[in-house]
Amino acid sequence: ERGYIHRPTAAAAVRCLSIAVDENNVLPGALQLIRELRPRWETERVKTKLFTDGITNKLMACYTQEDMMDAVLVRVYGRKTELFVDRENELKNFLVLRAHDCAPKLYCTFQNGLCYEFIPGMALGPEHVREPQIFRLVAQEMAKMHAIHANGSLLKPNLWHRLRKYFYIVKTELIDPHAHCRDTEVPSLEVLEEELAWMKEFLSQLGSPIVLCHNDLLCKNIIYRETEGWLIHCELGLIISNPIDLELN
Repeated sequence: ERGYIHRPTAAAAVRCLSIAVDENNVLPGALQLIRELRPRWETERVKTKLFTDGITNKLMACYTQEDMMDAVLVRVYGRKTELFVDRENELKNFLVLRAHDCAPKLYCTFQNGLCYEFIPGMALGPEHVREPQIFRLVAQEMAKMHAIHANGSLLKPNLWHRLRKYFYIVKTELIDPHAHCRDTEVPSLEVLEEELAWMKEFLSQLGSPIVLCHNDLLCKNIIYRETEGWLIHCELGLIISNPIDLELN
């Protein structure tokens, strides 16, 4: 199974709820999930906060305490993200990372998303990650993730397979002529495919270790606490060679 990690044997079964949440109107579905996950909460006392920094997903916190220490995060997948995100593998990633204390608690999955523990802290910006105290913490967390033994039988990285899949999606799914308005701003698909072929040929010769990487290390995906850096967004985690986190967005 190329590039895929295995679910830890000690992981508890994940609750799966047959609920779909409207990505354009998250609140009703989020409250329905909360009634299942926190049946003792009085609905009228539940507060919500919609986070607006996401690119592909919608994220809402549901809580009753002012400090949000009891918050449940509801993450709703964006439309058509299943074309390039393997949801089964995402769940495996989450469980493996949680087993190594690199991810929050996972409460449940639902038809188009998942619910997990809220980690209090500050979402970083570009100005924060320049600070030595913080970028050292981030490096430590990345090293911890890269050291996870994901799959003893793994022989090949998944990076090239994933990038080829992206190119296929662009060719087959981007059919709206208005969606091509940025063609003059970026190289053509042919040029990009040539660059990918060159990268694969060059990088495959380096003999870099094959490791589990985050692959979505945006500043806002790093939650900073006073003594540790937390990385809570693992949607695009996959196995690649070279222990340097690559940004695939």
